[in-house]
Amino acid sequence: MRTTVSVIKADIGSLAGHVQVPEELLKVCEGALAKAVKNRIIKSFHVTSCGDDIELIMSHANGVDSPKVHKMAWDTFKSAATLAKKRHYYGAGQDLLVEAFSGNIRGMGPGAAEFELEERPSEPIVVFACDKTSPSAFNLPLFKIYADAFNTAGLVIDPKLHDGFKFEVHDVKQAKRVFLNCPEEMYDLLALIGISSRYVIKRVFKKSGEIAAVISTERLSQIAGHYVGKDDPVGIVRTQSGFPATGEVLEAFVMPQLAPGWMRGSHRGPLTPVAQRHARPTRFDGPPRIIALGFQVSDGELIGPADLFDDVAFDGARKTAVRVAEYMRRHGPFEPHLLSPEELEYTTLPQVTKRLDKRFEKIK
Repeated sequence: MRTTVSVIKADIGSLAGHVQVPEELLKVCEGALAKAVKNRIIKSFHVTSCGDDIELIMSHANGVDSPKVHKMAWDTFKSAATLAKKRHYYGAGQDLLVEAFSGNIRGMGPGAAEFELEERPSEPIVVFACDKTSPSAFNLPLFKIYADAFNTAGLVIDPKLHDGFKFEVHDVKQAKRVFLNCPEEMYDLLALIGISSRYVIKRVFKKSGEIAAVISTERLSQIAGHYVGKDDPVGIVRTQSGFPATGEVLEAFVMPQLAPGWMRGSHRGPLTPVAQRHARPTRFDGPPRIIALGFQVSDGELIGPADLFDDVAFDGARKTAVRVAEYMRRHGPFEPHLLSPEELEYTTLPQVTKRLDKRFEKIK
């Protein structure tokens, strides 16, 4: 059975700053998606939030980039944004960058991660959602999951994984992509994805062409032409039976790597794996958070979720993240806590430095 899983997210209003989605906005979305099930646009759904972003997690049979699924999601966000504006919630409608829907949601502000799959006898997936960071936050974890045998034992001992995986890498500056095979082209892959301000992993495939993972790579600043908030990516990963085990997937997030985002989208901070109920970034609007929800796809329906980072085994990662956050904050407005000039291009800082342009003198 072929099933499409779509995760579409947007920031359309938050309580007390960039902290958390008000419950009533989630209920608006749940009501809209329940109606979509009755109208047979989608088959099942789960609505959740990570920080100030709403995630619509849906299963259906309409394929990737379905106009009717994307329009339904767009209309859902518009309805919730109307209430957010009425309540004067912070950032009401901020990710809805255009007025009229134009075929699909890409390029309009919200982020989307989708794949179509042929259901296995048992089809477990993990849905990831981030807040206060960018799509490049997935570069290192996806490399670990699909190319690092020290993370994923199955790459060595499971004959179904031993041949490796194929990575689709996007150059977000040039709007180009390249496909690289691992382990054969591992060093070529690392040469790109380590430059995370430019190159991001979009999809991962088995060598047979079967989809393994997909990440949203929409860059809000490049769509709007100015800073409108961080991209806050989402992703979907298949696990078990020919793919890395759920535990191998989650293992990639034990080390809270430094990721761009945090306060005003202008700082690096530790990507912190948390339970959904703790995905409320407050310290310096952070540090960056990631949640992981596990589902079974069964005859086109989503069963679950299990809150996978709600586990004491990740307490050490969270403690490390707190220490790293403390260390990075002590740098104040200095690099490496502050992002590099290239990454600050679309933030509000250039508006400040431009005022000093005429005061610079040539050095003789």
